[in-house]
Amino acid sequence: MAIKGVGIDLVEIERIATSLQKDNGFRELVFAPEEISYCESKTQKYEHYAARFAAKEAFLKALGTGWVSGTAFNEIIVQNTSTGKPQLVFTGTTAQTIAVLAYNHISLSLTHTRTTAGAVVVIE
Repeated sequence: MAIKGVGIDLVEIERIATSLQKDNGFRELVFAPEEISYCESKTQKYEHYAARFAAKEAFLKALGTGWVSGTAFNEIIVQNTSTGKPQLVFTGTTAQTIAVLAYNHISLSLTHTRTTAGAVVVIE
């Protein structure tokens, strides 16, 4: 398979934590209910939120077009497989938009420290 796009993103965890602590709808705008549930169940929840935010940004960069009309942040969902491997899942209008692009495979890798979270996305 040929690589069609690569995206990488780094985010400061404190910046995401600050946004999440405000009552401005950021959490619901950016994250799907299952992502919120997952992150809220973790001791270091802001690290997990930040890694998921970075994954969404990295995916949009891998598209090569940035933000695409017909996509929404909370419809780009980071889920873990039964073995714990992160993967991207699309819902709603975003799923329809991505399906038209006919990608063969999307790989995702997440990482985080106490201060920074990052993600890499490869589209084939």
